[in-house]
Amino acid sequence: MKKILTFMTICLALAVSCTKAELKKKESGMGVLSMGMSLSDQTKAMSQDELLSSAQVKIYKADFSGLVRSYTYSNMPSPFYLAADAYRVDVVAGEAAKETPAAASFENKSYKGSKEFTITAGNVTTVEVVAGVNNAVTSISFDQTVAENFNEGYTFTIGLDAEDAATQLVYNASNSGAEGYFIVAGLDEPSFTWTFSGVLAKDGSAFTKTGVIEDIVPGKLYKMNLKYTIKDGDLEFTLVVDYSTDIVDDTIIFEPVSTGLALTPVYEIWAAHATVYADVDPNENAGATVQFAYSTDGGSTWEYADGVNYGEGVWKADLTGLTPSTEYTYALAINGEHVGSPLTFTTEAAPNLPNASFEYVSLVSGKDYYKFYDPNCGVADGSYMFWGSGNGEGSEGVNGSANMGIVITTIDTGDKIDGNQSVLCQNNSIVGMLTAGNLFTGQFAGLVGTSGGKVNFGRPWTSRPTALKIWAKYTTGQINILKNENLGVSKSDYDRAQIKFAIGTWDYKKYGGTKDSPVHVNTTDASTFVDFYTDESTIANGDLIIYNDGYMINNGEKVSATTSEWIEYIIPLDYRQLTTYPTHIVISCATSQFGDYFTGYDGGRLWIDAAELIYE
Repeated sequence: MKKILTFMTICLALAVSCTKAELKKKESGMGVLSMGMSLSDQTKAMSQDELLSSAQVKIYKADFSGLVRSYTYSNMPSPFYLAADAYRVDVVAGEAAKETPAAASFENKSYKGSKEFTITAGNVTTVEVVAGVNNAVTSISFDQTVAENFNEGYTFTIGLDAEDAATQLVYNASNSGAEGYFIVAGLDEPSFTWTFSGVLAKDGSAFTKTGVIEDIVPGKLYKMNLKYTIKDGDLEFTLVVDYSTDIVDDTIIFEPVSTGLALTPVYEIWAAHATVYADVDPNENAGATVQFAYSTDGGSTWEYADGVNYGEGVWKADLTGLTPSTEYTYALAINGEHVGSPLTFTTEAAPNLPNASFEYVSLVSGKDYYKFYDPNCGVADGSYMFWGSGNGEGSEGVNGSANMGIVITTIDTGDKIDGNQSVLCQNNSIVGMLTAGNLFTGQFAGLVGTSGGKVNFGRPWTSRPTALKIWAKYTTGQINILKNENLGVSKSDYDRAQIKFAIGTWDYKKYGGTKDSPVHVNTTDASTFVDFYTDESTIANGDLIIYNDGYMINNGEKVSATTSEWIEYIIPLDYRQLTTYPTHIVISCATSQFGDYFTGYDGGRLWIDAAELIYE
């Protein structure tokens, strides 16, 4: 396998002058770290000394609880004393370490490396960090066929933002094959936008082609060789992406449109809808009716969807009302006649939530309160913990509010929509502190004294629903416990309930939870709260707020309604990332919207039942 990335090795080594005897003179519980750095290569425009002196070094607690030290390497003290603990060091050098780095450059590379280490009291620690090139790297070259068929002055412009020249690099005959360096770290779903511009020598006409390369990855080389095809009279190039361990070749060819189906990206095939594409030669099919035929029986019977002209001979259709986990055959139809060979796709699965009507519950061992599953029920999706509550599980898990005599979540067999019972989330108070009723996907993680609790939100999930349907009934009153004056509510306002719904790719190492329930929230620490509307790992989310006299969905207009009666709510998911698949799902039902801030009405009651994921 070829390796093209340049590496900078940063050695965090023991200073010879620092001895254990000296350590003993220092404050107990301390250890020492002394750093030195060496480079195996350097950029064209920055010398080795410049890279070393300007490198940014940041040391964090390994549990992601915060930044401990931050230095420019040239100003970093030595020896370096730290309290005994686990840490992570991040090193950034090169262009990205500058105060105002250039987003695109033919000269300067950026480097980044991380390493975890542990300081033990009275000892020295040696750490080595390998920092690789952290740019997305381009190498654009022009085949001789380009020079032969275009006048001088042809260019290939590539960048991160088509509207911002500062993020672009321009290739021409003089710098063909040069490497360009783009800073993409921290960008949300970075992509390259490119434009080839030239004047054809044969007739003096302008020639322009544009395109997008999605999912750009730091530290990878995007190598392209542009050719002009004499036969077809158009431009083509092959994109080679060096992923260090694998070489991925994607051929992108621009040629006269050949009529037929085009492959659909896998992420555009959902459980109940799909987008299909075709190329249709506009010269041969001017004014024609373009449709897509689709079938579940291999083409014995067909349904049809009208095509929409997507531009430059590309047509598409959104196929809706599809059946999950089903193979479809589809074909292009022009003026009612099928053209070319059909293709197939298989829709995604559409699983529902486990124990979605909350029929399977059981008493915590030796207690009179419930956990929301029953290991002995004999039904697979009701036999394990998917839903948790602030009650806790006592000896079977961790203590929650029930350990203090406050049961905030229970069942109601007399008031329900589906099956034998519903879940009742009920507010209470203890020593003037609100205990808000709740039910959520995840597990309660423990009490914080008598002032709050810790929750690990989320459960493993890989399907992509479009909405959550759930029945709810709510009774409330004016806020009578107000512990936070900055929430925009007062004791003259009625309390409100909230149901949050999100899917995402939350990493428990970053969000502090567990692999199964990655999002950790400590109700006594507002810095741990996650706003799914802005969170970078959230793929899609929705939100329902229930008032005493109406409700609001996804920050829309408030709808007047009698919420003290059962209402079927549908909470759509607002997708912000369409090419990413989730790893977890979060559903959080709370009797008080501001319960995490210990603010609300201690007599509030929220019933929920018959939850269902919708796939459209």
